[in-house]
Amino acid sequence: MANSEKSFEERARELVSQMTLEEKATQTLFNSPAIPRLGIPAYNWWNEALHGVARAGVATVFPQAIGLAAAFDKELMSGVAQVISTEARAKHNVAVALDDRDIYKGLTFWSPNVNIFRDPRWGRGHETYGEDPYLTSELGKAFVNSLQGDGPVMKAAACAKHFAVHSGPEGIRHEFDAISNEKDLHETYLPAFKALVEEAKVEAVMGAYNRTNGEPCCGSKKLLVDILRDEWGFSGHVTSDCWAIKDFHEHHHVTVTAPESAALAMNNGCDLNCGVVYLHLLQAHKDGLVKEEAIDKAVIRLYVTRMKLGFFDESNPWADLGAKDIDTPENVCINEGVSEKTLVLLKNSGILPLVSDKVSSIAIIGPNADSVPALEGNYCGTSSDYITVLRGIRELAAPDCRIYYSQGCHIHKEKTEGLSAVPGDRFSEAVGFAKASDIAIVCLGLDANLEGEEGDTSNSYASGDKPNLKLPGLQEELLKYVIATGTPTIVVNLSGSAIDLSYAEENAKAVIQAWYPGAQGGRAVAGLLFGKFSPSGKLPVTFYRDQDQLPEFTDYSMDGRTYRYIKGEPLYPFGYGLSYTDISFSGIEAPSAWNGEGKAVVKATVKNEGNLGGREIAQIYISRPEAPDRFRPAPIWSLKSFQTVELAPGESKTVEFELGPESFSLFDKDGNQELVAGKAVVYLGGTQPDARSVKLAGKEPLKAEIEITGEAVLRKAAK
Repeated sequence: MANSEKSFEERARELVSQMTLEEKATQTLFNSPAIPRLGIPAYNWWNEALHGVARAGVATVFPQAIGLAAAFDKELMSGVAQVISTEARAKHNVAVALDDRDIYKGLTFWSPNVNIFRDPRWGRGHETYGEDPYLTSELGKAFVNSLQGDGPVMKAAACAKHFAVHSGPEGIRHEFDAISNEKDLHETYLPAFKALVEEAKVEAVMGAYNRTNGEPCCGSKKLLVDILRDEWGFSGHVTSDCWAIKDFHEHHHVTVTAPESAALAMNNGCDLNCGVVYLHLLQAHKDGLVKEEAIDKAVIRLYVTRMKLGFFDESNPWADLGAKDIDTPENVCINEGVSEKTLVLLKNSGILPLVSDKVSSIAIIGPNADSVPALEGNYCGTSSDYITVLRGIRELAAPDCRIYYSQGCHIHKEKTEGLSAVPGDRFSEAVGFAKASDIAIVCLGLDANLEGEEGDTSNSYASGDKPNLKLPGLQEELLKYVIATGTPTIVVNLSGSAIDLSYAEENAKAVIQAWYPGAQGGRAVAGLLFGKFSPSGKLPVTFYRDQDQLPEFTDYSMDGRTYRYIKGEPLYPFGYGLSYTDISFSGIEAPSAWNGEGKAVVKATVKNEGNLGGREIAQIYISRPEAPDRFRPAPIWSLKSFQTVELAPGESKTVEFELGPESFSLFDKDGNQELVAGKAVVYLGGTQPDARSVKLAGKEPLKAEIEITGEAVLRKAAK
């Protein structure tokens, strides 16, 4: 089919009008078969690109999404997505040239995951951008905009998932009903989806497995019709999560038969079925449960996406991409730089950075020291070269530095060997090596075999969720033995979620949160250790002291959850992370009063007082301490803007933030969003203004009070 002057929708309607009902029904399946008589090739809609093109062989494996979030950097996220989209087109072109149209070979990517990481026990939380709706929205928009591109032909299609109110537990997701009040729904769970739909024009939205307030998400009239289509004006296509529609009758029991489930999903706007229930669409139509017009509407939406991707054009701007553009040396270099910015320095008693010519021996200990799975995270591609922490340190240490390596213990089992080995069978080796060394670096944590998606991991931990916040197996015991040697000990935690690091905080000389840092992660960790760069990552989630600070896992109320509603003091707060240099904020300027029109401009000076170059994340938090009762409970404060600032030693820069009505708005119990008059407090600095952040960072953010004199309704809840 040649290029046409007609719109994508006109072309799609014209093509779909030539299909029989049976042919149209087949096109609502994720593995859509060919229709040879119309010149339509087969297409598999299922592909993944969470932090690199996934599951289709070699590609750049960037740090896992939660690590990307720790960079607090929209431009960095855009750059990552640009690399992903280029490699996606290249891999697609290579496959299609050989008529390979298998799963993971298409250009419709079921990424990003913009669910809110409300509970650290959730196994899939490392797929998200953390616990804050604003941070998630901004990073999600950057990812979608760059993945899809801005041309008439999309480079690739993004998908916002999982819509909505979805963050565990994994073990009961197929029958679970996530109950959310209207305030939490619109204040916390939906903003990122709204931003991706209205501002980034995301091409697809994926429904969640669970029910939300009684309705299965992939067939929810409220979510898919009332909010997504009618309120937000979404014009793209909706896909089910995989095999989620069969849960309607098998687990949720909102329908009785497969045709009924197919009809419920289709009638409420779920256009594509990842699964097989839409094989029953013809029976549902025969039974009078779904009209052909509903099927037409779905198939037209799907073909608009295919048209936008240039699948039916003679040429497109991406036709020349191929094998030469995959896993390039340039992309490897970009990946290392990205990984560096994701690392978060949680504690440093002065031991870091290490001076290589003053360290004659290093013991590198722990189950994640030489682990490739701890680099990858889930939903990943395959790197042509993995740099583990052990390998990275070997590269940067002085040539004559003796490197000792011991696994120390299994990542979650009591012993590393079978037969008659006793629990802790590698402890003595680890202790012996630690005693022989100037420095011990203990690499602990998790990997995607321990936290991940239900059914998608090999773990025995509650279907991918964590049973608690403790380090699994004998890891903390190993750490205690190493510290007891008296050798100065640095802890590197590789995990996709918050871990109880209380013992490390109290007893180790330094603590680094490395997430799942990607294929170049070990090189980045080594660079931080040896001062190749100054760390700048910030926590996108709260690290709690223990799980006693958490509400019940199945409770979806935000009360007591995340930094915005926490009760008590965390171990490490959201937005916190240390540097090797001393960066200060001063001279805040803000209007004393603002009527809600235009923007309220807040400025300050940021200066690098230290001797090393550094990168700081300037963060704006806003509280409304005098919020009227109908808006309570209001967040303690909320992140409303952030900027990355690069500073040479002694350099100063002015940061300027333009804050609109949304930044000062509040949500009431019915989900109405309003700007109300009264005092607003604006905080600007490198951390939250909470007492724990101030204690750990040794600095208090700047503060300004603004009297809001205007009022406005930003969202009016439907009656």
